[in-house]
Amino acid sequence: MEKTYQPEAIETRWYKQWEADARFAPSGEGAPYSIMIPPPNVTGNLHMGHAFQDTLMDTLIRFKRMQGHNTLWQVGTDHAGIATQMVVERKLAAEEGKSRHDLGREAFIDKIWEWKQESGGHITRQLRRMGASADWTRERFTMDDGFYKAVQEVFVRLHDEGLIYRGKRLVNWDPALLTAISDLEVESVDEKGHLWHFRYPLADGATTAEGKNYIVVATTRPETILGDTCVAVHPDDERYQDLVGKYVELPLLKRRIRIVADDYVEREFGTGCVKITPAHDFNDYDVGKRHQSVLINILTPDARIREHAEIFNFDGTPYTELDASLPADYVGLTREEARKKIIDDFDALGLLGKTDDHALKVPRGDRSGVIIEPLLTDQWFVAVEELAKPAIAAVENGDIQFVPKNYENMYFAWMRDLQDWCISRQLWWGHRIPAWYDEAGNVYVARNEDEVREKYSLAAEIVLRQDNDVLDTWFSSGLWTFGTLGWPEKTPELETFHPTSTLVTGFDIIFFWVARMIMLTLKFTGEVPFKTVYVHGLVRDSQGQKMSKSKGNVLDPIDLIDGIELDTLLDKRTGNMMQPQKAKAIAKATRGEFPDGIEPHGTDALRYTFLSLASTGRDIKFDMGRLDGYRNFCNKLWNAARYVLMNTENEDCGPDGEIALSLADRWIISRLQQTEVQVTKALEEYRFDHASQALYEFVWNEYCDWYLELSKPVLWDEDAHHSAKRGTRRMLVRVLEVILRLAHPMMPFITEEIWQRVSVLAAVPFDETGTTIMTQPWPVADASRIDEDAIRDIEWLKGVIVAVRNIRAEMNIAPGKPLTVYLTKGAQADRERLLGNELLLTKLAKLESVSYLRPEDELPVSAVQLVGEMEVRVPMAGLIDKDAELARLAREIDKQDKLIMGIEKKLGNESFVAKAPAEVVDKEKGKLKDAQTARTLLLEQRDKIASL
Repeated sequence: MEKTYQPEAIETRWYKQWEADARFAPSGEGAPYSIMIPPPNVTGNLHMGHAFQDTLMDTLIRFKRMQGHNTLWQVGTDHAGIATQMVVERKLAAEEGKSRHDLGREAFIDKIWEWKQESGGHITRQLRRMGASADWTRERFTMDDGFYKAVQEVFVRLHDEGLIYRGKRLVNWDPALLTAISDLEVESVDEKGHLWHFRYPLADGATTAEGKNYIVVATTRPETILGDTCVAVHPDDERYQDLVGKYVELPLLKRRIRIVADDYVEREFGTGCVKITPAHDFNDYDVGKRHQSVLINILTPDARIREHAEIFNFDGTPYTELDASLPADYVGLTREEARKKIIDDFDALGLLGKTDDHALKVPRGDRSGVIIEPLLTDQWFVAVEELAKPAIAAVENGDIQFVPKNYENMYFAWMRDLQDWCISRQLWWGHRIPAWYDEAGNVYVARNEDEVREKYSLAAEIVLRQDNDVLDTWFSSGLWTFGTLGWPEKTPELETFHPTSTLVTGFDIIFFWVARMIMLTLKFTGEVPFKTVYVHGLVRDSQGQKMSKSKGNVLDPIDLIDGIELDTLLDKRTGNMMQPQKAKAIAKATRGEFPDGIEPHGTDALRYTFLSLASTGRDIKFDMGRLDGYRNFCNKLWNAARYVLMNTENEDCGPDGEIALSLADRWIISRLQQTEVQVTKALEEYRFDHASQALYEFVWNEYCDWYLELSKPVLWDEDAHHSAKRGTRRMLVRVLEVILRLAHPMMPFITEEIWQRVSVLAAVPFDETGTTIMTQPWPVADASRIDEDAIRDIEWLKGVIVAVRNIRAEMNIAPGKPLTVYLTKGAQADRERLLGNELLLTKLAKLESVSYLRPEDELPVSAVQLVGEMEVRVPMAGLIDKDAELARLAREIDKQDKLIMGIEKKLGNESFVAKAPAEVVDKEKGKLKDAQTARTLLLEQRDKIASL
């Protein structure tokens, strides 16, 4: 083995070998176990959320594969309607100076497919870099031919059953992209705004209780006044009870609108009078519907004021009894321009009241960044009420289980308050809706135009045009578990791997994806899509903040794996030098300072970090310190393997010969059995954090730090019997080989590399599948091999050695200086353990001698540590210069006092605490706590030495 662990040298090589050997394909044997990858956007790059999620899935798949299951990890990508169309439109504009309209629909779609072939596989290449053992031979795309057939089939069947319909409804509308979007594509952004107060004159001579001939309406969106249909007050608001049922005259339009009473109104907000604009606000839509209002749409698709409003009843039929004309000098204005003009016009009429500053939650499109407009449009919808009932029952009766279980409550809350699902998008890229229109506007739904004519008995001369809209990407991804396995055909894969076993997903898409998969899969297969939903949190930075480009705290997992040098850092997308401030932001996100770059850590270290963070909490705070720690863990495992190989290769490891097992051998075998139980149980229960911690503790603290040290007196003792040496060598290689199998699902690359050398020494039997750790059996504990006496004896031995080491550290005694140690008090078992382990204890603790003092013996002046009730005593005579050591400690205490005083002065400065970022203040508080702890320890050490 190489002297140093170099992950980049082994990871790519092993992954290519696994894939070339078809190691990721189902074995065809064992009980089926399958996972469907949540399909990432084909436009995307691997981000921390992907890397975290894919690590969890790959760990499960590798674990189940080693347990003998017939595993399938189905991989694929989503066509990402809006994102992909935007990417190609920008590329087209930059390279050819054209828009999609210049090309036309078919030519533009060809361009997208061309781009997909060239660049669309970037994220799947990155998944390979993460070690994802998915079956790449079955890779699917939500726009491939087979999947398109499934999407059409589902749409047509749902429509024929009356569960898909077309209607005029309020939707989230992006005025820049000119399409409806889902709630998940809307970001609620905190912004500073205003609350304007406008006077609406009362009609028919009515007055308020105070005798005023107007009421005051407060609004944050003055531009929508042109679409007001009523004014609402709370039913119990005494100020306005006498006005309910009366009218106001809407300024600028002279439209009479009614005053209604509705519980929706918050009496404390503004003036207690709320303008209701049902065609431009989701809450207002519900209020207007309750009070049999109408819908008045004043905006064009690009969010400008229309020449004539569109006025409809709530059933979508036109309403003709109102004047639809809008003021001529408003026509064509943007929302912002209309807002300013309305404020100015109300002011000119003497109808503008006060203006207050107001904090707003502004809905913005996550792609376009513009303010999203609730807009009345014709869209296709899925009626979800009937689909939801069996989906709710499937979780209630345990057919589907959420882990952690509390996420079932989130699922039920959404499912029991569903709105019909808008599934149409005004894009060109996506699954085009299989609906056709004749010149009279009649709608026909079928799989293709020929089927339309046959299904509806249409004459050949009737001209048909297909609907221009495409389906929401969540509609096609809702078919993911069965569509990827060949449905609607009855394929062997569908028969074998459906329902799938586990879904690994974030809590933020339980409704958007998980619930819709459950509804659609139950409807079309009669089966649940998966048996377990493991819900993980979202990856945030070390401060708990969401990772975003604007905050400069976005980490690229590939950078953490391969490392980056900031002086030469290139932007991966453009090939240009990254802006210095962006490079510094990356450095800040990883270190809290501006170092020269990020050191390479390797995939295994990153994977282990993710697993250690995968607790049942909602947020995962990514800590660079942990990543450094697990890179060190990889180094520790590598160096341990080198030690084992140096002491076992070309030596007799006794695969079949007679052996004698030492106390340490019996102990490490026992602890290995216990660790196998812990790791297996944790993985079965999706406690990846517990699994990684149990393995880490065993490998680092017991195998490496203790067992390897305990093996040296046996291996290096020329007088030791050959059977004892053979036994220790056998345990070194066999325990290491089992460690590698336990670690493989979590750290696939380093374990494969080491296992290839160790497996030969451990006499691992190979079969026709060849030599790879991937196909080796998962370790199963044997309770009969647990020696409780050996565990207790070694724990005693470790306790004494640690006690001696602590005394050396506290008293500043050189680690290699031989010591005389006395044991006092304790029990008969302590005396017996000393007799059995005196030689081993003397060598490991570097002692001159160790003995038990009799009760009548005089106790020398000693430093003392306790091991249970037994005292470990090291006589101090001749070991330290008491006065010199006290002087040194006094200097250290003075140093800490000055540090504490400086930090307390800084934290006592109100200006610093008020102006400094929270993380800076917290960092200073942490430094103060550390300094105070260090001072306390120094004082304790001083007092001990002073008492000698």
